[in-house]
Amino acid sequence: MEKYFLAVDIGASSGRHILGCVRDGRMELEEIYRFPNGMKSVDGQLCWDVEELFSHIKAGMKRCKEIGKIPVSMGIDTWAVDYVLLDEQDRVVGNTVGYRDSRTKGMDNLVYQELPLEELYQRTGIQKQIFNTIYQFMAVKKQHPEYLETAKTMLMIPDYFHYRLTGVKKQEYTNATTTQLVNPMTNTWDYELIERLGYPKAWFGPLSMPGTTVGGLTPEVEAEVGFSCQVVLPATHDTGSAVLAVPSNEWDVLYISSGTWSLMGTERMEADCSLESMKRNFTNEGGYEYRFRYLKNIMGLWMIQSVKKELAAAGQDYSFGEICDMASKETISSLVDCNDDCFLAPESMIQAVKDFCEKEGQQVPKTPAQLGAVIYNSLAKCYGETIEELEQVTGKHYGQVHIVGGGANADYLNRLTAKYTGRPVYAGPTEATAIGNLTAQMIEAGEYGSLAEARRGIFESFEIKRY
Repeated sequence: MEKYFLAVDIGASSGRHILGCVRDGRMELEEIYRFPNGMKSVDGQLCWDVEELFSHIKAGMKRCKEIGKIPVSMGIDTWAVDYVLLDEQDRVVGNTVGYRDSRTKGMDNLVYQELPLEELYQRTGIQKQIFNTIYQFMAVKKQHPEYLETAKTMLMIPDYFHYRLTGVKKQEYTNATTTQLVNPMTNTWDYELIERLGYPKAWFGPLSMPGTTVGGLTPEVEAEVGFSCQVVLPATHDTGSAVLAVPSNEWDVLYISSGTWSLMGTERMEADCSLESMKRNFTNEGGYEYRFRYLKNIMGLWMIQSVKKELAAAGQDYSFGEICDMASKETISSLVDCNDDCFLAPESMIQAVKDFCEKEGQQVPKTPAQLGAVIYNSLAKCYGETIEELEQVTGKHYGQVHIVGGGANADYLNRLTAKYTGRPVYAGPTEATAIGNLTAQMIEAGEYGSLAEARRGIFESFEIKRY
């Protein structure tokens, strides 16, 4: 009898349930449920609706029962840095504020009053992003100090959903590292750092690795979805799962996890917490088997997604493929800095791109095709610059680039990436995050004997296109 595994992969704009099974060493996927996601304005803050998301998680699980494919285990991955606070009765404390909210403005300076930036990087190895959890907690401390007393538990978003399914609270390692509060030498919370910043020590418990069994479904959830299964931790940070699906066991390859964000880097067994690494804005996020994802966070397809949404609202409803194709025929040479803060959450991405080009004295894009060309070329140029920086910092030559995730479908961007990096580019698999989520579950269940064996299976299971 075939064993099914369920990956619930929730991104910033949508989520989906994907069933996976292994046949003759090859992984096969079936998407069974999809749902929307997005931040909503609540009390003047951009927040996640965790109750609505949990309803969708259960609805997708019910679909498994309807089609007669009951998973032996399931796991949830989401974006990083955001969390839920619970009081002593396990009720949610405050709003579940999202990372694009402006509440963290200026919180970095308050953190640095207690801990200089250089020391913080040397202790954690994590790239400064103003939305990192360390700064979100400082915003809570300053704006809602009562929460520090009321809240007894802190769970990252996927940890919270796993708790809602099982009644068991576990904090998963790969996502925990994105808080900028984990020591990469000990692979656990930096409690001295936490105490210096005045955050409740009780919020930070033992960290669990991907592959850890959380537990079975609660009787209430089991009755609602119609079956029982185990909940097994994937790499709950979606990039951690996506990197698991990079179809190569070589150490001299680079990956780009291409989606809303572009995460570009390489796997290493030791973190680089040097000041040189900090100056170049690289991060050391925790990965499977205590590997490190040494990478740079680049704005990514968020820019194109935002432009597409604005165009649709104006009656120009192009698909991503159409934008890509139109952009490939343009000759506009303007470029923007994809990592500039003006592109993080502008009221109008189209206007932000135009304003940047005008400010820099470049041709201002006027059509959807020109906007696409500017953004795609800017992203690819950033990839090329990042490779140069990686080789300078690590002293290694990287001979190829693997693009995984939804962005692997962007043929024009893939061709530009090969052009700007001067490296062969391998695109695929596109469902990398869900595949990586399933991989952690399948290794735990013995479907694959190791990560190396699983990656060989992934290479043989899915289309990989070379540029």
